[in-house]
Amino acid sequence: MNGVDNQDVPQAISNRLVTTAPRVLVVDGSRVVRQLITRVLEAELPGVEIVVCGSGNEAQLLLGEGVFDFITIALRLPDMDGLELARFVRESAPQFYVPIVVVSGDVESRLHRRELGEHVTDYFDKSLGFQALAEFIRGYVRPESSVEGMVLYVEDSRVVALATRRMLEKYGLTVRHVISVEDALEVMEAARAQGRIGADVVLTDVSLKGELTGGDLLERIRTEFGYGKGRLPVLVMTGDENPVNQAALIKAGANDLVEKPVEEKLLVTKLLFQLRVARHLREAAGDE
Repeated sequence: MNGVDNQDVPQAISNRLVTTAPRVLVVDGSRVVRQLITRVLEAELPGVEIVVCGSGNEAQLLLGEGVFDFITIALRLPDMDGLELARFVRESAPQFYVPIVVVSGDVESRLHRRELGEHVTDYFDKSLGFQALAEFIRGYVRPESSVEGMVLYVEDSRVVALATRRMLEKYGLTVRHVISVEDALEVMEAARAQGRIGADVVLTDVSLKGELTGGDLLERIRTEFGYGKGRLPVLVMTGDENPVNQAALIKAGANDLVEKPVEEKLLVTKLLFQLRVARHLREAAGDE
């Protein structure tokens, strides 16, 4: 349902009615963009309730009237910065845990500078198209029960690796776990010798035992192997909150970062999204 007409909705998360129809708030100053997002969401998420508005002030009023399952915010709004609105959401108790995704064509530059802020759950680059955005949102509000894909997972803690592997396998993913970058490179070299990539996505920690780090693996994948972001997505897990170090990983070719401790829904959503985008790009290029 389009517009800003809201029904009586419980204010507290504990009283949130559980339904199969997610409520999504779309905040964007462009009427055309709001219509495009609405159209693809209605196609991809049958039964979704979409509430749209064009300014931060409108969004603040709506947030005071009801709880949402997902919020998209443009970086530039007519009356405020999108990050200012994200901060307002986090300060509103009923919305504290709602996923907030920035939707903008200016995401990449801010991401490189790590300027998206602590209040944003994730980001989405408009250049990927609104169809991809719909799939992205679906990963949060209605995750797939089963998917396919090979994950090359690099983690030197066997306890952490076991928990994460079980988490990913629960969704149908195949996980090839190795404990070092050196082992990961051997797997990729063997696959390349057979004319294969060896994985659909790489998930690696930054700090690892051995001489090479997750950053070194990322550099080898992008330069020595020559696999771009679309051909082999790389998600990097890091407990380093230093924005300079995080920016360096993005600039080196990481598709995305996952901060530790890892939250299951966020990790799975990011991973599945990268798999879908890479598959779409390979199909478009005739690689599949």
